[in-house]
Amino acid sequence: MSVEAINNLQLIKESARDFAEQYIRPHVMEWDESQHFPIDLFHKMGEYGFLGVLVPEQYHGGGLGYQEYITVIEEIGKVCGSIGLSVAAHNSLCTNHLLLFGNEEQKQKYLPKLATGEWIGAWGLTEPNTGSDAGRMKTVAEKDGDYYIINGAKNFITHGKSGNVAVVIVRTGEPLDSHGMTAFAIERGTPGFSAGKKENKLGMRASETTELIFNNCRVHKSQILGEEGEGFIQAMKVLDGGRISIAALSLGIAKGAYEAAVKYSQERHQFGKPISKFQAISFKLADMATKIQASELLTRKAGRLKDKGEKTTTISAMAKYYASETAVDVANEAVQIFGGYGYVKDYPVEKFYRDAKLCTIGEGTSEIQKLVISREILKD
Repeated sequence: MSVEAINNLQLIKESARDFAEQYIRPHVMEWDESQHFPIDLFHKMGEYGFLGVLVPEQYHGGGLGYQEYITVIEEIGKVCGSIGLSVAAHNSLCTNHLLLFGNEEQKQKYLPKLATGEWIGAWGLTEPNTGSDAGRMKTVAEKDGDYYIINGAKNFITHGKSGNVAVVIVRTGEPLDSHGMTAFAIERGTPGFSAGKKENKLGMRASETTELIFNNCRVHKSQILGEEGEGFIQAMKVLDGGRISIAALSLGIAKGAYEAAVKYSQERHQFGKPISKFQAISFKLADMATKIQASELLTRKAGRLKDKGEKTTTISAMAKYYASETAVDVANEAVQIFGGYGYVKDYPVEKFYRDAKLCTIGEGTSEIQKLVISREILKD
């Protein structure tokens, strides 16, 4: 990177850090306890450019790359995993799908509103009985002249209730046909389209997660992204970038837990000295720091390849897999270092512990990442 690029990245890092400290940290536990999704905060983040990082300036976005995007997600994730998750889902799933596969009219219609935070985006692939097995999805769109009639349900959808527009992949062909699914952009308020149950979650509680219900939902063919039958192929490409998002979020959570553990270990005294002086604690910190460094290198490499327009399927899966498992390991060790105080909500690490686990599940479980990695390396 050039000196100018490094300086710009530092400015973005400081901007995201300052925003998180001023507008997020004071409310972290309040939002977590009440499962409150702070819509007003997201409108403000849009004003700061955090909701359209990858969107070109012509659509009112930041026109930046993945290094800057990783930095934004990491800094927000260090303070609150929930908010980091929602920022990641908005940017890399809904907005990015429209950016990559929408036609010019669709881009002009949706991207400025999403990039500025006027609108919040959702993205729907998962169904109650088809998580990783997306080819057997049961949400079906039947053609009716220039319209499609959609019936079925999606679940575990970030911003399923509050999102103003959702990119939804539904079946338009036969089950198990990778060209039998189509992506639609569906606006909130469309008849037959509604939100279902809001999930009561272990962690990431301030990030809204609900069902999407389709009951004879009538959608015009102009809302198709790309061509009919391309939805699944599009989704897999979107997830390559989405996995970088989750790697960056995992990195932020791991760093937040690690920094809290280092600080506490230097302040907490036992047997006449800081507990950081005991090898049992210092070795934990050494392991945590090493895994974080390795996670960051993988994540940054994935971002660099993405910015160069190269295929990132393998490295994105590696980064997501390793960084998410690292977040869980680091948060676990942070709780252990805090001891009894790590188990109570007056201290920060129990929330990192709860939030981290989702990173090993969302946008493809760790097991799916290993499946992707093994397929790619054996293909090569």
